[in-house]
Amino acid sequence: MIQITGHDALLIVDVQNDFLPRGPLAVPDGDAVVPIINHLTRLPFGQQAASQDWHPRGHTSFTSAHPPNAAPAGTWRDHCIAGTRGADLAADLDQTRIGLIVRKGRAPDVDSYSAFLDNDRVTRTGLEYWLSGLGIRRVFVAGLALDYCVAFTAIDAKALGFETFVVEDACRGIAPTPDVTWRTLGGHGIHRVRSGDLAGA
Repeated sequence: MIQITGHDALLIVDVQNDFLPRGPLAVPDGDAVVPIINHLTRLPFGQQAASQDWHPRGHTSFTSAHPPNAAPAGTWRDHCIAGTRGADLAADLDQTRIGLIVRKGRAPDVDSYSAFLDNDRVTRTGLEYWLSGLGIRRVFVAGLALDYCVAFTAIDAKALGFETFVVEDACRGIAPTPDVTWRTLGGHGIHRVRSGDLAGA
């Protein structure tokens, strides 16, 4: 059992309407993470933060922003457009203990999977400074999608000096099987846990 203390943070990644069932980029079974994350929010984390994709219209990551049949790899259906319902956090997500919301992917020509760094690997969101300034030493990552934004967030958290855990049952991915993602995360020294492994001190 892992005891959660004030030096731990919960990072809730992209639990947004457009990634839930009936959204344009629905993650299979994505809504199943909400009650599990709500359980996690009641543990005595020192800090809790959430991230949102927050794209301008015509963002470079949108297939629609490129000529027909010429969209480059790594583009997606239009999603999480700033200020729309699709970009909102899930209505059933308990936000009462979230102290910071990081909005990423705001530059029109750069995507952002990680809650720490844009995909240019230069532009930072400021999340690391907020966590470090508040004395956080360990982060526990949950949300959508495991094989993209959750994984990128966890890998960056570890590289930035935080002991990093991914809460398996509080994530869902796009790939049919997550084996490759878990091997990648393990190779970075990231711990794999379940919500039942965590308890209040």
